[in-house]
Amino acid sequence: MSNPYFRFKQFTVWHDRCAMKVGTDGVLLGAWCDVAASHRILDVGCGTGLIALMVAQRTAGDVTVDGLEIDAEAAGQAAENVARSPWSDRVYVTKADFLDVVAAGAAPHYDLIVSNPPYFEHSLLPEDEARLTARHTERLTYAALLQGAADLLLPEGRVALIFPASLYPAVNAQARRYGLYPRRLTWVSGRAGLPPKRVMVEWSREAASICEESHLAIETAPLQWTPEYKALTRDFYLQL
Repeated sequence: MSNPYFRFKQFTVWHDRCAMKVGTDGVLLGAWCDVAASHRILDVGCGTGLIALMVAQRTAGDVTVDGLEIDAEAAGQAAENVARSPWSDRVYVTKADFLDVVAAGAAPHYDLIVSNPPYFEHSLLPEDEARLTARHTERLTYAALLQGAADLLLPEGRVALIFPASLYPAVNAQARRYGLYPRRLTWVSGRAGLPPKRVMVEWSREAASICEESHLAIETAPLQWTPEYKALTRDFYLQL
């Protein structure tokens, strides 16, 4: 049986009631996204609350972080994780459907929207309903996520996602459709010298003349972390 929790340097994430457990993708995005000049941050599909807690750790005490999670069990456990953390006074988890929140017509008020979105688009549906909700994009497509984010962003706001590298052309085309343009992207390889499996992208409303592009390898060999990966995640992982 897998461990029901994952301990970080400043907080612990319990995930035994969540369909999707703590994973590398969430840690990468939580450590990589640019939180500078952010006063209000939204984590869409927050799951365990991992990314919300990571950005809370990285920001000042006047920054609030909202987490939206459609699954009741995951939302409940995320709220418990927040309550046990040092940032329970400024991280808020709500059990809600992001599409319903957007449809309600809320005024733009976020400086940064982050998400580790579902990525089994066009694949066979998982049998477990909770995992289906967490990982399949039949309902919350990349287009719907980006359109909703564009609606909720302040004029200078940014959107940061992590997703399969192979989907970048299609996802970026959707972002441009809603007036969002890439300003930073990092290709992520599991092992140095191998093709990237993931990409982290940050979009803004301003079409930058040059998009800041980089590459990150996680390992040089099994359990041998690259210096770049250590530098990115050392504030969180106990073993670094």
